[in-house]
Amino acid sequence: MLVVDLSCAQGHRFEGWFASSDDLAAQQAKGLVTCPVCGDAHVTRVPSASHVVVQGGGERRSADQAPRQVGESAPKNPPVPASSPDASSQAPDPEVVRQLQAMWLNTVREIVQNTEDVGDSFPEEVRAMHHGDAPERAVRGQASPEERQALRDEGIEVIALPMPEGIKGPLH
Repeated sequence: MLVVDLSCAQGHRFEGWFASSDDLAAQQAKGLVTCPVCGDAHVTRVPSASHVVVQGGGERRSADQAPRQVGESAPKNPPVPASSPDASSQAPDPEVVRQLQAMWLNTVREIVQNTEDVGDSFPEEVRAMHHGDAPERAVRGQASPEERQALRDEGIEVIALPMPEGIKGPLH
């Protein structure tokens, strides 16, 4: 099993599992490897070193963890806390970005699995439910910013959730 880090042309990073590197290449050639966030098929393999084997018992360690000496209590260059004034000038931690993308994608998948897609009739459908003319149920669909504001003005709370292109097809 080959587990690799991938990135689309938009910069979304994600993990892919393949039987072999030949399998990865074959799937990429057929356009089968797409970004789960935006659906982009221009996907490339990116370097990753999630684990390395170090001398001394074959201990496995994350690549960003340097070996510590006995008695050493903290790294010499600790990460800058988010509340620090310098935090905004630093690039986001790629691992944090990857985790947030994965959480967002899982949330979107759960919403898709547990709601009914009413498409462009979303404003009319939620109005009908609000007025008791249709049974209440969890729905999703499309509405323009003006339609969403009109619904809010009527006391109907809605939320806009961007849906990634890759989620519009069958869920895996």
